[in-house]
Amino acid sequence: MNVERWDAIRKIRCVADYQFGRGIGETLFPDEVELVFSKRTGRVRYVYLNGELLATLRPSDGLFSLAIGGAKRILKLCNAKHMIVKVRDEAAPHIRKGRNVFAKHVLDADDEIRPQEEVIVVNRNGGILAVGRALLTGREMKAFKRGVAVKVRRGIEEG
Repeated sequence: MNVERWDAIRKIRCVADYQFGRGIGETLFPDEVELVFSKRTGRVRYVYLNGELLATLRPSDGLFSLAIGGAKRILKLCNAKHMIVKVRDEAAPHIRKGRNVFAKHVLDADDEIRPQEEVIVVNRNGGILAVGRALLTGREMKAFKRGVAVKVRRGIEEG
């Protein structure tokens, strides 16, 4: 592995550890990841593994937007309860298609979730439905009965 590639992988792992929790970077981004660099800036833009998008590095704040592939890896390989929002069964079909999560449909969310953080939306059984950004704290998601709790970026059934 060349020095530039190794340095880029080390940097994205550090960002992932900062954003998602210690140790997640190496789990989420193994040595075999494929990096796509921005033609304009030369910085890492997309991270793939075996052709599946794991995450996009946002140029606005230097943090990751999770893709479904990345969320699957995190759920499968890490204890990431601090980024999970569990929703009611009746809302699941809509969320799978990319609709936002309303507070009244939230069954559980970690109290540590803060607004603007990346979250993984799951059904009652822990099956992944979508990825997005929290608009409320975890406590507010559970307490409120109105309003959008999670702005969904992509549902698992979205085309």
